[in-house]
Formats: sequence, C-alpha cells, structure tokens
Amino acid sequence: MPLTAPLRVPVFRRVWLASLLSNFGLLIQGVGAAWAMVQLDAAPNIVALVQTALMMPVMFVAMAAGALADMFDRRKVGMAALAISFVSATCLSGIAYLGLLSPPLILLFCFLIGTGQALFGPAWQASVAEQVPAETLPQAVALASISFNIARSFGPAIGGIVVAAAGAAAAFTVNALFYIPILIVLFTWRRKIAPMRLPPERIGRAMVSGIRYVLHSPPMRIALTRVLLFGIAGGSISALMPLVASTLLHGGARTYGLLLGAVGVGSVVGAVCVGRVKDAMGAEGSAGICALILGACLAVVAFSSSLALTLAALLAGGVVWTLSITLFNINIQLAAPRWVAGRALAAFQAAIAGGIAIGSWLWGEVADLLSVSGAVALSAAAIAGTAALRFALRLPDVSAIGKDEVLLDDQIDVALDLSGRSGPVIVEIEYSVDPAQARSFYRAMQNVQQLRHRNGAYDWSIARDIADTRAWTERFHCPTWHDYLRLRDRNTHEEMQTIEAAIAFHGGDRRPHVRRLLERPYGSVRWRDETRDTGLHDALPVPSGSA
Repeated sequence: MPLTAPLRVPVFRRVWLASLLSNFGLLIQGVGAAWAMVQLDAAPNIVALVQTALMMPVMFVAMAAGALADMFDRRKVGMAALAISFVSATCLSGIAYLGLLSPPLILLFCFLIGTGQALFGPAWQASVAEQVPAETLPQAVALASISFNIARSFGPAIGGIVVAAAGAAAAFTVNALFYIPILIVLFTWRRKIAPMRLPPERIGRAMVSGIRYVLHSPPMRIALTRVLLFGIAGGSISALMPLVASTLLHGGARTYGLLLGAVGVGSVVGAVCVGRVKDAMGAEGSAGICALILGACLAVVAFSSSLALTLAALLAGGVVWTLSITLFNINIQLAAPRWVAGRALAAFQAAIAGGIAIGSWLWGEVADLLSVSGAVALSAAAIAGTAALRFALRLPDVSAIGKDEVLLDDQIDVALDLSGRSGPVIVEIEYSVDPAQARSFYRAMQNVQQLRHRNGAYDWSIARDIADTRAWTERFHCPTWHDYLRLRDRNTHEEMQTIEAAIAFHGGDRRPHVRRLLERPYGSVRWRDETRDTGLHDALPVPSGSA
C-alpha cells in the first residue's frame, strides 16, 4: 500500500493539508517565543521552559481530551480546542506589538496555546480512522506524523526569517492566522456519527476507564513507558537548540531556524521510511537501533563548533527520532480498540509530551549548572542508554486484526426493572474443570482477568470450591448497570478468543452458568411484579459464558 493512499480520500486530504498549515504556524510561533526569550536575556533554564510550557499541558489535559474525543463529536471537540489556541495566539501577538512581552507572559500564553493543542490532538488522531479505510490506517498515521515534520523541516527556518525581518510579534501573528484554515475545514466536514447504544460516560468515569485500560494492557503500558523515557532522554533536542545556535555556533535566529529545519527534514525522511524499517527489523529492533544512532548524533552536536557538521548530525537525528516516535504511535493505535482510541492516543501524547517537558526542564537545569555542551552530551548518553530497555520492557509486535468490538448473540434474562444507575452489578460465572487441567485453566483465567479489568470490571477473583475439585467460580463487579452493559460492548474479537480459550476447559454439558446479581437492591430499582424489562439490556445479547 503506497504511503500516499490515504490522500486519495477527500476529507482526509483536506484535513491533512489544513493541519499542515497550522503546524507551520505553531513551529513559527515556537521560534518566535524561544528567540524572544533570548532577546530578553533570560537564563538558559528559562529559555528551555518555552518547550516545557508548550508540552506540559498535554500531561495535564490529555486524558480528559481523549475522553472527550471518545464521548462526543470529535469534529466539535477539535474546533473548540483550536479556538483556544487561536485566541491565545492572537492575544500573545497583541501583547508583543504593544511591547509588553516578558518571560512570564510568554510562558503563560505558550501554556495556553499548548492546552488547545493538547485538547485537539486526541480528537484529530482518533478521527483519522474515521476518515480512511482500515487497511490504510498505518499510512495515515505516518502521514499525520509527516504533516508535523514537514512543518518542522521548513517552519523553523521560515520562523527565523520572520523573526529576523519583522520580530517575534509577526511570528505570533502568523501562527494565529494559520489556525483559520483548519477551523474552516473542520466546520465544513460532515462527519458520519455512529448511533450510540448507550449514553456516554461521565467525564470522570471515562477518564478512569481510559487509565484502567492502559494499566491493564501490557502492550500499551510498555509502549507508553518507553516513549516517556525516550522523551525525557531526548528533551534536549528541542529545549537547548536556541542555546546551541547562540552559544556553541555563535549564530542568530536564522541559525536556530536552520538547526530546527535540519531536524525537520530528517523527520520527514524518517516518517516516510517507517513502514520499511518496521517490516525489516520489527518494533523492538527499530527502536533500539534508532536510540543508539540518535545518541551518537547528539554527541556530535555537543562537541561540534561547525554549522555544517551540526546540521548533518541533526538531519540524521531527525530521521531516527521520528522513526522511534512514529513506531510507538503505531503500536498504540494498533493495540487500542475503537471505544478507547481517543484515550489511548491521549495517553501516548501525555507520555511523549510529558517526557519532553520533563527532559526540557532537566537538561535546562543541567545546562545552567554545567554548560550547554555538557547537557547535550549527557542527553546523548541517556538516549543511547534507552536501547537497553529491550531487556526489561520489550516492545511487542501488535496488529490491528481482531480489534473490532463483538456484537454478542444471546439475551440477558432480567426480571427487575433496572435503571442505568442501578448497581453495583455482581457477575459470577461457574466453571467445571478437570482437576488435571487446573493449573492450565488458572493461567488462562489470568489472561481473562486482564481483559475484564481493562474493559471496566472491578474486584475480579477466581475461586475454587473446597468441596468439589471440579468447581471454579469467576467473580467481578461493575459499579452500575450501564457500566456492565458497556463492559459487554467492549469485548473485541481478539479478547473473545481469550475468553473462549478459558471456556474450553469447562467440561459441563452446557456453557458455564452465569449469575448476575444486584447488590443492595432496595431503593436502587423500580419494583415490578412478574415483569420482564425489554429495554436496553435485551438489545445487547451475550453468550452465557462470556458474561
């Protein structure tokens, strides 16, 4: 499948081109903010905080942004988020033209612009799967990465020219104007919204659901830990580049733009090559080699006084940096089912942005204590060291196959008149297992435990009857009736295979018996004699063995 295949889809093409323009504006604004800090004679650790201010909001609001993207119309969520960035950029531009810029104000408005971007990211990335066919999703993810990196290739250089010719205020104005096309494209997009079978979760519960999914999904947990550590180790790349330009290379705004442009050009090459590299070496092999190469590139930057040599090192570094980040991103997208896609991508954004934000602060402090050269050199050693994580946190190779939710095919018998808030709902599943297979059954149920927890179950347990060596009981609960129905809706084909593998140990004539109990029922239901509720629960069938 060619990389450009998703661009044949009109809606994806329009959104992609408009987002490319907004990325240009954001990079131009970043150059203006960082160079304005230098002109205000800010200390190295304060200059580095520009990147922290832009990236830190992702840590604070990413999971909420992902929950909003999963709960509501992603188009409207994206428009509201971009409006925050647009207004903030416009205000920063006005303050700059009035000559009122100061380091605290620059950091404040960078934080607000970053907040808008943090809210926009999950909605935009999760909507990619709605814009393109499933078979072109990896290419669409790579193109989304290329969009930013094309901007990073030329945006900083253009930003340097804009700042040198017209000042930081002009860079801030360009950023504000470049938000307008993406707002128009999103406004005119007629998104097809699938009807919801259940009311959306409340924002707090949705965030908890996303966090629990990440915590109980080993592939996602490993990828997020790796990308966090990678971001911390490599945070010097963006944070210290203004100081590399001014201190190590004795250059100005144009030199700074050239350095970031070199990273951006390399990033485009890396995004284009990601599919071939992943196919050739796998996720873990690619990540390890990229970490070693990036460490070597940063070591060259740390000790080079030649602009040409530094540009060459940053060009190569941009290739492997983007290869690594895109590989992590693809792993997350392929590991997450659609119901939690926005929250999974939000967790990814929080991990990489949080890592870069922490790394920016860390290497800024090191530069202030030692030197710019020493900080970059230590960052080079740290990022090369992440290659050793393969021994403790090996990246799994994941696939999108089996991630679609399963529509279950039998009914729940309900005699009580339940409301959505009725609960807690306790589920008990009774198995009859040959004692000779007890150990294997227990291992299979440990896999079931993970998927129950990540889909919304609490207090899962497996117990064995002390009077009957064949009898086992799986038990868990959901806070409310609607939470239980959501758990049933979330099982994917891949997860159903895990459940069926456990049920295969059941030796009874029928499938395992399932009991559903309402804890503390008095006052939690509307009592009704000899009736059967034919509402939501009847529209959501389930095989009796899968709860």
